[in-house]
Amino acid sequence: MWIYEKKLQYPVKVSHRDVRMARNVLTQYGGADGEAGAALRYLNQRYSMPLNEAKGLLTDIGTEE
Repeated sequence: MWIYEKKLQYPVKVSHRDVRMARNVLTQYGGADGEAGAALRYLNQRYSMPLNEAKGLLTDIGTEE
């Protein structure tokens, strides 16, 4: 078992758009072994979980990826 606490590690405040940084982030998402592939695998696994806590955990991991 585990204790599930949903909270951010650091506070986030977005004040303006940064197009150059967005381009750099998007380069990390490519391919089957990229971050987007990992995120989609976590989000797809949540549908077969019987416990709501496990579903929430996989959803958070998938969105973090």
